Amino acid sequence: MSAAYLLLSFGGPEAPEEVLPFLRRVTAGRGIPDERLAAVGEHYFRFGGRSPINDANRRLLADLRAELDRRGDPTPLLWGNRNAPPFLADTFRAAAAAGIEEVRVVLTSAWRCYSSCRQYREDLAAAQAAAGTTLAVTKVGRLAEHRSFPAAWADRLDEAVRPLLETGLRPHLLYVTHSIPDAMDAASGDPRAGGHAYATAQQELAAALTAGLSASTGVELDGELVYSSRSGPPTQPWLEPDVNDRLEELAGAGITEVALIPIGFISDHMEVVYDLDVEAAETCGRLGLQMVRVPTVGTHPVFVAGLADLLHAPASICPPGCCANLRGPRPALCGSDGAP
Repeated sequence: MSAAYLLLSFGGPEAPEEVLPFLRRVTAGRGIPDERLAAVGEHYFRFGGRSPINDANRRLLADLRAELDRRGDPTPLLWGNRNAPPFLADTFRAAAAAGIEEVRVVLTSAWRCYSSCRQYREDLAAAQAAAGTTLAVTKVGRLAEHRSFPAAWADRLDEAVRPLLETGLRPHLLYVTHSIPDAMDAASGDPRAGGHAYATAQQELAAALTAGLSASTGVELDGELVYSSRSGPPTQPWLEPDVNDRLEELAGAGITEVALIPIGFISDHMEVVYDLDVEAAETCGRLGLQMVRVPTVGTHPVFVAGLADLLHAPASICPPGCCANLRGPRPALCGSDGAP
């Protein structure tokens, strides 16, 4: 059977005129008025109307292609997005036209929750239907559960923070991830395991990274998980504390240095460069906090090698009820409770 690999990502606009249509696609069905979307669009216009995510994916694709070639694997490597060109359905059509029969998918989303996994699987099913293809689609395991993910983050953290420690500074470590509704976190992961997989797994990684850096440097460091990018109504509980609120508290407690480590994100896309490099940086400046922002894993060689490992590993099948869609069931590929 002729096969290909597929990098499936969120997507982002690449020109000012693409911003509003992109945001409409992202929020489709939620009834959000264009006036609110235009306000969010200002984040993109601040950077020329171009999200960094597609360029980040192009670099990742190039490095992953080089790693696969080094291993003697000539399998074609494709790219599809959920919300911006190249759209997933178009990628499926092109793959079928090229004679490809099987596609193995890796998501650029590391964590367990509806938005990070199940929604991607629903989009795979919708794209398959829209493309009218019969491709055999499978999904590799979650990135965060492969040993390469914490290893790459440990290296990024060490490179950014060790120089500060060597000068006598002792930054408080804030591991930042995207906030989600409390109910979505409660429904994340295998329901037989009790849910809350999203927050729990990231809290565990944050604790392990803090302990590892403390042990390797001989400096006892404090770290915790915080959240960014809240977008829901004020009446809906979302995961807290917000990174900016926590910065206020730390400054009030006498902390003078912080490191922001965006473990919730693979690459420096808009919700990293705006929420951290702009908003959180402004908060730190106002509070007199010295801030270092640790880079995302991006194209770290250990992370890229881990992606290649996952592409060569057995497929991952999500169990029934995993990361439930709280708005109602939709067909989803690569799971035992959705479409085949």
